[in-house]
Amino acid sequence: MTGAPGGSGTGGSGTARPGPDVAAVWLDAHRDTMIGWRRDLHAHPELSRQEQRTTDVVMAHLQSLGLSPQRLPLGTGVVCDLGPSEPRIALRADMDALPIAERTGLPFSSTVDGVSHSCGHDAHTAVLMAVAGVLAEVRDLPVGVRLVFQAAEEVMPGGALDAVDAGVTQGISRIFALHCDPKLAVGHVGLREGAITSAADHIEVVLHSPGGHTSRPHLTGDLVHAMGTVITGLPAVLSRRIDPRTGTVMVWGAAHAGNAPNAIPQEGRLRGTVRTGDHATWALLEPLVHDAVEGLLRPLGVAHELHYRRGVPPVVNDPVATEMIRRAAESVAPGTVADTPQSGGGEDFSWYLEHVPGAMARLGVWDGVGDPVDLHQPNFDLDERALDVGVRTLVGIVLGGAAL
Repeated sequence: MTGAPGGSGTGGSGTARPGPDVAAVWLDAHRDTMIGWRRDLHAHPELSRQEQRTTDVVMAHLQSLGLSPQRLPLGTGVVCDLGPSEPRIALRADMDALPIAERTGLPFSSTVDGVSHSCGHDAHTAVLMAVAGVLAEVRDLPVGVRLVFQAAEEVMPGGALDAVDAGVTQGISRIFALHCDPKLAVGHVGLREGAITSAADHIEVVLHSPGGHTSRPHLTGDLVHAMGTVITGLPAVLSRRIDPRTGTVMVWGAAHAGNAPNAIPQEGRLRGTVRTGDHATWALLEPLVHDAVEGLLRPLGVAHELHYRRGVPPVVNDPVATEMIRRAAESVAPGTVADTPQSGGGEDFSWYLEHVPGAMARLGVWDGVGDPVDLHQPNFDLDERALDVGVRTLVGIVLGGAAL
């Protein structure tokens, strides 16, 4: 994609002047509408790269504001520019749902069997739709804005790569995003300079042996013993070869081999993830894992194939972009900003940061009642008061964007 991905539109030509309360005024008039968007999207979740209806909803809304949105080349996802052409910053929301059957009992629960918005992307989309509504009414925006409604965040290596390939990072100076955090109370924005998420790679090791009787392991390759060696040995090797301050961790999630208690199987399969919070370490992991697995299995007479699938790099928040979010969130209310730890989870927002600086913050969505329910759970829900905080924070980034 060349030029301005979203076209110039007519945004920023309204009658309101920028001010600290412009988002609050808009929300007072349109809050129910925004909540309605979120609930409609929640009831109609769509899996990664299938977000056709969601894309249509976003396109129609932006067009109703007099803007000129463009559908991204693969058919799902939207990009739209408004305000001056430079300097320009981008705001990103992801749109896809997960293959998880919802069990919240909400009146607007998912109407799609086995699919739900159990990661809060319905809220992310509704917030950015509302931000578009606010900014379209602001005359003389201090910076241009590119709205990025991204598909396929939930599948590695992520739809952010498709958006980058479509040119959404061209012509922007920084990019920002919020992500729901069910462990953070509503009314707070979690912020951290530096790495806030981790790189997340997938490993699969397929082991092969001639097989045999468990009474004669010396005549074959003892495949299950070899699997155990890799299961315990690979995390141990990595813990001794990598600086522990990088937050690198290797965990197995699946192990399968054999059926009979007295037969050494001919094939076994291990699957797991390796994660790190350090970008430089991420580049070293694949060859190190290959070398370690080869060394562990060489004495055991068991052949193997290693499939290493790189996922996403860590999200590393730029200091200036982090400060822009901090100022915007602090303008919402005193005490809005909270420290947040680095997560071991992966997030494809990191691909944008390979091209332009930016930052992601966590949006508190816990209502404070009972124990928080984590993301990717069938009973995950969010306190919709968080939508206001998200809108006011993102609008604040834009209206304060010329200051940094």
